[in-house]
Amino acid sequence: MAAVDSPPDVMVAVDRLTFRYGARGTPVFQDFSWQVRAGEAWSIIGPSGCGKTTLLTLIAGLRRATAGTITVGGTRIERPRPETGLILQDYGLLPWATVEANVALGLRVRRFYGPDGKHAPRAEKVLGRREAREVVESWLRRLNIYEQRAKFPAAISGGQRQRTAIARTLALQPDLLLMDEPFSSLDAPTREDLQNLILQLQREMNLTSIIVTHAIEEAAILGRQILVLGQPPNTAPVIVPNPEAGTPGYRSTSAFLDRCNQLRTLLGLKV
Repeated sequence: MAAVDSPPDVMVAVDRLTFRYGARGTPVFQDFSWQVRAGEAWSIIGPSGCGKTTLLTLIAGLRRATAGTITVGGTRIERPRPETGLILQDYGLLPWATVEANVALGLRVRRFYGPDGKHAPRAEKVLGRREAREVVESWLRRLNIYEQRAKFPAAISGGQRQRTAIARTLALQPDLLLMDEPFSSLDAPTREDLQNLILQLQREMNLTSIIVTHAIEEAAILGRQILVLGQPPNTAPVIVPNPEAGTPGYRSTSAFLDRCNQLRTLLGLKV
């Protein structure tokens, strides 16, 4: 990955992106440009097949663009970047490892490889075993899963599994947090509880975050900016400012209802 000159406050820069599946497929994105500034919280929403997850995996370095460039933190993305955190819908936990071992996994990988620029940032000090244990314990406590630390994923609830995945990611201190429908399989109370947790962590850590969701209400709760994608090809971003997101009681306000109705209209749904 090569360094690229970009404004210091731009975390993600998508420049004239074109991406298609297969040589002759319809482009999902065509000459598409979009920016995310440091500290911003974005939601991405759109109909099934519009490219929400595709865009997230391109930013994560898990796919390669057909044309155009993506830079994150001033670095052109050609493979996964160690400073980027990714939280998936299916948790991505090792079933044979305890909660504590799962949270510690990324730190163990970094200690094994060292600051090679692939598994850990080159400029970052790799934590020793005792320091890593302290970090893991602090996140287990912070996310209220310390009492489950010796259990295996199959023995805890879906919400606790997702908290474990969040703890594992945040233990690595990412500067960009990508989330792909992380709460869609959870019941409504658990989903709302974890949404509130993400909002709190965003405030505390000044995280730059991008969440893909199919739920209109979730997009309006978690994104202070909302990117609305349509059926391919996507050629220009449709952006809905949502500055009230994250403020206390926003779910109960008329502004929240208006924002959800605005999103429904953009998605072609009846209000």
